[in-house]
Amino acid sequence: MANGNTSHRFKLLLFLLTLHSSFAEIFFEERFEDGWKSRWVLSDWKRSEGKAGTFKHTAGKWSGDPDDKGLQTYNDAKHFAISAKIPELSNKDRTLVLQYSIRFEQDIECGGGYIKLLSGYVNQKKFGGDTPYSLMFGPDICGSQTKKLHLILSYQGQNYPIRKDLQCETDKLTHFYTFILRPDASYSILVDNRERDSGSMYTDWDILPPRKIKDVKAKKPADWDDREYIEDPNDVKPEGYDSIPAEIPDPKAKKPVEWDDEDDGLWKPPKIPNPAYKGPWKRKKIKNPNYKGKWKIPWIDNPEFEDDPDLYVLKPIKYVGIEVWQVKAGSVYDNILICDDPQYAKQIVDEFMANNREQEKRVKEGGRRGIINMEIGGIVEGRIPVIWMITMMNFEDCTKGRWQVRNYNTKMHL
Repeated sequence: MANGNTSHRFKLLLFLLTLHSSFAEIFFEERFEDGWKSRWVLSDWKRSEGKAGTFKHTAGKWSGDPDDKGLQTYNDAKHFAISAKIPELSNKDRTLVLQYSIRFEQDIECGGGYIKLLSGYVNQKKFGGDTPYSLMFGPDICGSQTKKLHLILSYQGQNYPIRKDLQCETDKLTHFYTFILRPDASYSILVDNRERDSGSMYTDWDILPPRKIKDVKAKKPADWDDREYIEDPNDVKPEGYDSIPAEIPDPKAKKPVEWDDEDDGLWKPPKIPNPAYKGPWKRKKIKNPNYKGKWKIPWIDNPEFEDDPDLYVLKPIKYVGIEVWQVKAGSVYDNILICDDPQYAKQIVDEFMANNREQEKRVKEGGRRGIINMEIGGIVEGRIPVIWMITMMNFEDCTKGRWQVRNYNTKMHL
């Protein structure tokens, strides 16, 4: 019954996705299915120096669906560059949505996982780190400290990074990164359909001078009363208040038996704090009827601000590219989307999460356990040769029953 309900929900989701896509304008969508090679060009950048890496078309080690393949960086300590030409598009007067998924299967140590949108003519065979771009978006990881989510926009030939410190995901599962840019220059950043941040290009990038600035010439008016509380002028000191001593003899004290007044002098009880003593008298505080609040420097129009109604408009986009460097390779790129409808992008993420996420977690947690068990079963049943290359296991967490595949270098003789 449960499987039937799941199948029904999946069919409904696909129907809604298909229906909604008829209203969305999809400029580019790549799921790396058959024919992807005809769309993508691997760059020769850094190849003559022996520093260029390649890509594998694979689902990776722990995909939730073995048929759902992407592009995986291959070769450690290399530069990776590949791009696809797309129909030229402009985001003027329309919302721009850039979305893609990436899974860091490897202990990347240090490297990028971002994506770029390129404008103008690009020689795709020479596409590299020095190729101008209009937008760069995605993770950049280095060690345990740097887990940055880049968002860089180009304006009049200069690159401007977002001023916020955004963090990316590093748990080795597939994550979707979505950037939405609207005609009012507002933006949203989503990770797995959850808003990570939002704001405006006017305030979160140092592209234009701010609309408002503080008036450095302003001074607090002389009659500005910023005292929230004042002494009550009607409060009167009680009669005899000043005669109350701070200390009094301890009424519980007793003269010691061995005390001799002739030899020791007149005995006096020790002093203790007087509970009736309240300290120097002060008038009580009351709300100040003339309180105007804390004075703040006022904001004024910035004379250097000149608005650009096309601030959000990127140069016409002609290519989408992956250009990163990684110490350890193994990142899987997939589900690249450029469209004008955030809802369509959301549905793609929903589809993945509904059908792949839990299976991906199970495969990741299980590692190759199922494969090894299957191979051992094959030996018992005589389906595998007598001399068999068995994987060395590293029992690094026996309490949880976990182990990792290391290398195929030990023979088992039966």
